[in-house]
Amino acid sequence: MIAKGNYCCEVCDASRAGLCVLQQPADGPVLLEVKTLTEVRTMELFYAQFAPPGTAQGVRLVHRSAVWPGESDRPRDSGHCATLDFPFYRMRDPMPTALFTARRPPHLKTVLLASGVVLTLAMGVRHGFGFWLQPISQAHGWTRETYSLALALQNLMWGVFGPFAGMAADRFGTARVVILGAFLYMAGLLWMAVIDQPTLFVIGSGVLIGGALACTAFGAISGMIGRIAPASKRSWAFGLSSAAGSFGQFVMMPVEQQLISFTGWQNAFYLLAGLIVLLMIPMAFRLREPAATPVASHEQSILEAVREAFAYRPFLLLLAGYFVCGFQVVFIGVHMPAYLKDKGILDPNVAVIALALIGLFNIFGSYYAGKLGGILPKRYLLSSIYIGRAAVISLFLLAPLSSASVYVFAAAMGLMWLSTVPLTNGVIAGIFGVKYLSMLSGFVFFSHQVGSFLGVWLGGYLYTKQGSYNTVWLITIALGVFAALVNLPINENAITRAQPAPA
Repeated sequence: MIAKGNYCCEVCDASRAGLCVLQQPADGPVLLEVKTLTEVRTMELFYAQFAPPGTAQGVRLVHRSAVWPGESDRPRDSGHCATLDFPFYRMRDPMPTALFTARRPPHLKTVLLASGVVLTLAMGVRHGFGFWLQPISQAHGWTRETYSLALALQNLMWGVFGPFAGMAADRFGTARVVILGAFLYMAGLLWMAVIDQPTLFVIGSGVLIGGALACTAFGAISGMIGRIAPASKRSWAFGLSSAAGSFGQFVMMPVEQQLISFTGWQNAFYLLAGLIVLLMIPMAFRLREPAATPVASHEQSILEAVREAFAYRPFLLLLAGYFVCGFQVVFIGVHMPAYLKDKGILDPNVAVIALALIGLFNIFGSYYAGKLGGILPKRYLLSSIYIGRAAVISLFLLAPLSSASVYVFAAAMGLMWLSTVPLTNGVIAGIFGVKYLSMLSGFVFFSHQVGSFLGVWLGGYLYTKQGSYNTVWLITIALGVFAALVNLPINENAITRAQPAPA
């Protein structure tokens, strides 16, 4: 008698063959589910014999190929039998429920479409938080530093939760993580709408929105895209997903500004909370993957993967470069509307159009960065982006400020806004593989969010102390030059791992 459970072949690692015992009748055939990478089929097992106790774990499986589904049409003795004579071992982990797993890997187009909707909402809503800076501060009698600190904590907690969300996505599936993120996002927006005590507002919104973004943004989703996309299309797929985040910024920022104008800043939070849940959760179910099938040979553990990455110099250089990316984009995204108003550009539509242009042009920037990443060395592209940002910011500060100069600056920055994401994820996948891609991307993104925290907080802090953003602008230029230099020596080749000694 075979016990109910999951079994996996120790030999045919290439095909990832596996068996799941679905029924355990007292007599008669045993119903099995046979798994490969490409298909799942159910059959009836007529003979099953485990190896004798005390010997190597194995099972001889013999089944007839002629199977009919009805009770009246029992399998006939056709004489055509197939024999599976592999050593199978019992899997310890229970099969995940069918609600969150798929019987076969989804198509790449499905993954890109569903993840695109999730990223559009997650990144689009988040990029518009700067529009609430002045109305919330005025309504509660806060300085800009209070709201800036709340957004800074959101970015920091996004980074703190990122590796854990990545681990969960790699281990339990992207669908579960995205659904959790959708509910956290809704809770965070509602919290920001109703809480008026500064400390509670900062901590609550920081933890809830930070956790939500960790579960719904690039880190948690990149692993699935890396696993589904073939290596030849991986960089392009990363670019397309980054473009979806930029499309969200382009679409959602005007929507958020109009919601605040016509419904008030509190009602705008309520409406966005409902939109997040209604659209994200259905898309999450399109991101289900087949249950992972373990193999008997030694596989790298999570702890081993973390140790390997942090002992590898190119990974540390990626961390340093991504820190700069976070500092630059979040400072500009949050403080740009207030900066323009301070400089005499009082029409709020100028800031709205500028931030929307950043999103629009980054659709093209992210897409073509991913496409070029499949052709040219990614480290050179990353260096070019960072030095390009430093040059564009310098020219923006030197040129006379006008609506036209703001739009030109936004378009130029947009081309380089999130174009670092597909290239950075591509470097990680190329060096370490895709098994722990979400987790390792989460660690790199944590560095990004530390930079984001400092960028948004330092902008508010130095403005309060100095009455201007001049010092922070100079810091962004210097950091751009630094990031361009540290990306140049990155080795993109796959890491060489020592093979385990044969038993």
